[in-house]
Amino acid sequence: MKRLITSGLIAASLLLSGCQSAYYGAMEKVGYHKRDIMVDRVKDAKESQEDAQKEFSSALEEMQALLNHDGGNLEKAYNKAKDEYESAQSAADNVSNRIKKVEDVAEALFDEWQDEIGEISKASLRRNSEAKLKETRRAYEQLIKSMHRAESKMPPILTAMKDNMLYLKHNLNAQAIGAIKGEFASLQTDISGLIKEMNKSINESNKFIESLEKSKS
Repeated sequence: MKRLITSGLIAASLLLSGCQSAYYGAMEKVGYHKRDIMVDRVKDAKESQEDAQKEFSSALEEMQALLNHDGGNLEKAYNKAKDEYESAQSAADNVSNRIKKVEDVAEALFDEWQDEIGEISKASLRRNSEAKLKETRRAYEQLIKSMHRAESKMPPILTAMKDNMLYLKHNLNAQAIGAIKGEFASLQTDISGLIKEMNKSINESNKFIESLEKSKS
């Protein structure tokens, strides 16, 4: 059984790899190279982080409104907070997916670059290309570490939000709201830290995009 599962995973991996190779090949035929795809995917990842910042901030605002609820429809306030939590979860998933796409094209780009360096016969040109590859790879590694640092701050926040939402779902009354007020300050601090890390990652993205686009001109 384990062999069948392993074989299936390997086959799926090879199929995915083949699809990616075919995609990159098809895009190159129309003049859209891996470097161009890399720039676009870093931009997409940056935009997903900007969206996540907004969604997490909105979720925090709705939770604060719920905790400060004074009369009116308590269930309506809870549903708004729950909707914002779910939007934050969706935004976090999008960030992770976009980062994965950046990693996929980066691997393909650097592999191709390294292979092509081996085809350069003139030593001085080969050395220059190797130096540029190392410089770009270093910048990329700094970028991807920054993206993952920001990404890693999202799951604990989402877990805390989910716990609070489930607790309130089972005990939707003023007493239950009072019970989770103590955790709100911690959530505020955590989301503030997340936004700060995302801003660092966004800045790294801008620098990386600028360096790639400059090297093309």
